[in-house]
Amino acid sequence: MAFDVEKVRAEFPILGREVHGKPLIYLDSAASAQKPRAVIDAMTRAMEHSYANVHRGLHTLANETTDAYEAARRKVAAFINAGEHEVVFTKGGTEAVNLVAAGLGASLKSGDEIVISEMEHHANIVPWHFLRERLGVVLKWVRVTDDGALDLEHFQSLLGPKTKLVALSHMSNVLGTINDAKALARMAHEAGALVLFGGCQAIVHKPVDVKDLDADFYVFSGHKLYGPTGIGILYGKAEELAKLPPYQGAAR
Repeated sequence: MAFDVEKVRAEFPILGREVHGKPLIYLDSAASAQKPRAVIDAMTRAMEHSYANVHRGLHTLANETTDAYEAARRKVAAFINAGEHEVVFTKGGTEAVNLVAAGLGASLKSGDEIVISEMEHHANIVPWHFLRERLGVVLKWVRVTDDGALDLEHFQSLLGPKTKLVALSHMSNVLGTINDAKALARMAHEAGALVLFGGCQAIVHKPVDVKDLDADFYVFSGHKLYGPTGIGILYGKAEELAKLPPYQGAAR
C-alpha cells in the first residue's frame, strides 16, 4: 500500500501549524519525536479521569491508575518479548543506563574492564566514566571503520578475562549504523561478560526481541517512541536485575 503522508501527518496535531507561513516540517525525530493524537488524548484522559499515585492507595482512582500503569508494563513487555517482571520504568534512557552502572558498580573493582565504542551517545559513555574515576575500572573503546561500522575484529581483540560488561548502541543516533546486536551479545557472553544495548534509536525503526538478542540489559526512552517525556525503559534479565542493589531509597 502507498504511504499516505497526509493521513500520517493528521495524526500529529502539531503538524497542523505553520512556521514562517509554511506547513511545519519536523526533521528532528532522532532527538525527540512529536506526539500523535492518541498519546495526547491518553495523557489528558489520565489527568482528567483517574489521576492518582500508583501502588500507593486502595481507592477507586488509585486502583484505576495502578491498573493502567501495570497494563502499560505488560504492553512494553510484549513489545520487546520480555517478562513483565523484567521491565523497569525509569525517567528516561539515560537514567536506565545510570541505574545499571550504579548497580554493577557495587561489584566491580579496579582493573575490571568495560567495553564501549567510539559511536556511543554520551548517555552510554559518562556513567562508565564515573566508574572509571571512582573505582579504577578500565574503559576500552571499539574502533569505528571508515564506513561507519563497528570493527568486529577489534571488538573481539578487546574482550578478555577482565571484561565485565559490553555496553554498545544497537543503532547509532548519529551514523544510523545498525549493529549486529545478536552477534555482539554472543561474542560478549563467550568472554564471560554481560551486555547492555542502548536501543533508543533502534526501538523506533525495527522490531526488538530481547530474548532473541540475548541481551542482559536493553534500554530505551519514551519520548523518541512517540510517548511522553520523562519515561524510559530498562529491560533486564530477571536473574541480572535481582543481583543489582537498590538504586534509590523511597518511602512507601
